[in-house]
Amino acid sequence: MTRIPHAVPGEPDPLRTLGLEQLRRRTSMKWRTYPEDVLPLWVAEMDVPLAGPVVRAATDALALGDTGYPAGTAYAEALAAFAVARWNWDGIAVERTAIVPDVMLGVVEMLKLVTGPGDPVIVNPPVYPPFFQFVTHMERRVVEAPLGPGLRIDPAALEEAFREATAGTGRAAFLLCSPHNPTGTVHTADELAAVAALAERYGVRVVADEIHAPLVFPGVTFVPYLSVPGAERGLSLMSASKGWNLAGLKAALALAGPKAATDLDRLPEEVGHGPSHLGVIAHTAALREATGWLDALLTGLQANRRLLTGLLAEQLPAIRLHPAEATCLAWLDCRALGLGDDPAQVFLDRGRVALSSGLPFGTGGAGHVRLNLATSPDILTEGVRRMAAALARPSGARTSRTAS
Repeated sequence: MTRIPHAVPGEPDPLRTLGLEQLRRRTSMKWRTYPEDVLPLWVAEMDVPLAGPVVRAATDALALGDTGYPAGTAYAEALAAFAVARWNWDGIAVERTAIVPDVMLGVVEMLKLVTGPGDPVIVNPPVYPPFFQFVTHMERRVVEAPLGPGLRIDPAALEEAFREATAGTGRAAFLLCSPHNPTGTVHTADELAAVAALAERYGVRVVADEIHAPLVFPGVTFVPYLSVPGAERGLSLMSASKGWNLAGLKAALALAGPKAATDLDRLPEEVGHGPSHLGVIAHTAALREATGWLDALLTGLQANRRLLTGLLAEQLPAIRLHPAEATCLAWLDCRALGLGDDPAQVFLDRGRVALSSGLPFGTGGAGHVRLNLATSPDILTEGVRRMAAALARPSGARTSRTAS
């Protein structure tokens, strides 16, 4: 698959626009979960203003009173055009798509189509915690195939999990995270083709969460799962929510491979009532008109990753930062600090900085934290300063309430 260059730079870095005082006026989960003296660098919300085309599309709809129920194929058409321009992939057939409320609820609906209660769902820990939560809530059981060397998919572990999952009489599915959260790994075409081959051999249905696909750094090739040989029976979920910070404007797309179209046809009609019409409008505008903004964001995220690398080397050299090719997240191995299985709690209690604990990510998460890079360089710098200061403070001590 040939990589298509990103748009010509020109827009300002959206990560350098908003200050801490402005951000604290927000009422979303990131900014209201912890007290004001805590600096939040955890959940995957970005500290950015929205892209201009998204704001205009949403406000125009509000001015028109266009706030009814979602309809049409504009979102799917916009994603298809984005996939061609960005990933050189023309495999999105609008007739094999469906609007769903968001990616995780779409995952649930896809798993309902291809598995039943009690059936196994394979995951690759450490992985996005809702993979465990949603799967068990829908009365499926999780089978782990932990990531291997370099925190990449381990074919041997995956095959063993497929063998175990299909040993009974029920059906089995593999919930693939691509790009992988929390590691930022972008799976190669060969890796994904190997997944597809194993899935066909064992009769396992693949459901791919590709929500972070727009957040792949320049020079790295994102390969849609449905584009690889053997993935014709696969299902995928995509959205503009992570790339353009639109989680509060609910809308995502389910995509079916050519041999999974009949599965998608069985999706209950009422699922299409869950997405927000305003969300569909916003996501469509992002994909069609805000790729320049996205490229400026990606440049800023790369700069922040370099900044984080330097800050850790200077202040917390025992922390190992896993190299990443995508997402706005950083996976930090803190085991050498001797802070136990949950260093995030130590950083919160002693440093007043909130990071995501590695424990809910499953096997391989103990002793790790996930840090959200999608903030200003000043806030990121203050966050690392607080992490370092936490190591010098005894349990119970706290930092100042001020932050730069």
